Amino acid sequence: MGKNALVIGGSGQLGVAATSRLVRAGWDVTVAHRGETSEALSGETRTIRLDHADTGALLAAARGRDLVLDTAAFDADNATQLAGLAGDVGSLVVISTGMLYAHPPDAWPLAEDAPVIPGAGMSYPAAKARLERALFRVQDLPVSILRPGAIHGPHTTELREWFFIKRVFDGRSSVLLADDGGHPLSTSAAANVAQLVLLCAQQPGRRVLNAADDTAHSPADIGRAIFALMQHDAEVRTFSGPPVRGIGASPWDHWQSGVLSMSAAREQLGYRPAATYLESLADDIRWTTDAVTAAQERGETWRQVFPHTAARRGERDWFRYAEEDAFTQRDRVGYTP
Repeated sequence: MGKNALVIGGSGQLGVAATSRLVRAGWDVTVAHRGETSEALSGETRTIRLDHADTGALLAAARGRDLVLDTAAFDADNATQLAGLAGDVGSLVVISTGMLYAHPPDAWPLAEDAPVIPGAGMSYPAAKARLERALFRVQDLPVSILRPGAIHGPHTTELREWFFIKRVFDGRSSVLLADDGGHPLSTSAAANVAQLVLLCAQQPGRRVLNAADDTAHSPADIGRAIFALMQHDAEVRTFSGPPVRGIGASPWDHWQSGVLSMSAAREQLGYRPAATYLESLADDIRWTTDAVTAAQERGETWRQVFPHTAARRGERDWFRYAEEDAFTQRDRVGYTP
């Protein structure tokens, strides 16, 4: 009889990628969702509707599974729920974040034993820090905690790469970035996180692992890579110092993961990435451009394809072309080729 898994939050970006990887490896996968499933889910999967806050329903669906992947657990309260699986699950994998490291800039690359933030306050990293601590206090719980960087890949609702891809659609000849193009940071292809999920399922344990692409990139690097992959001739123009009234900002400015080491995953699990950064970025571009092109043929706009990104960002924040051009002309901003 094959192995069976429950993926909580299975209709989201990481859930879809992990489900696909598990199915290819021969696993029987049940996807738990809050009411909306993804068309990208394999027809070989089962789906159930599940409210994460319903502890009884969650435990009933999860007990006895060879793997439970929770992509939605957020705070210590969720750890209290998952504690009910102690002794009754083969492997529990929980998604945390690489943003919880309390690191000085010269400490990169960051290994998993680097100091983390205390866990006080209402921020996303603080909540994840509380989640991790609470999970590791539970005895007889084979939990693997994964700390990704800036996640990217198909089926995302936070499409950072659209910041550059739309400029290709619009025929822009440049993009403007502050802080000399930004600092290197770790990204995480959903396919690579999914590969780690499979390895943790196959090798249960109590561990915390970084889950990042093998190479780190600054926002300027990401822009150059996207322009090159899309065969678009555009300059990455930069200036020193912080953004000026929002001009020069990028979607990665507040992602504080730094550069994450993947040595532990390689040594403990024999991890090898499912895709290089450029391979996964090419998939991101293909998925994005296909979706936007299809929408345009239907008479729709990118806002209807990516409503979450449009609501949070849109032209007001990301695509202020006239202001960028005026700033560049006035201040004679340089560029990095």
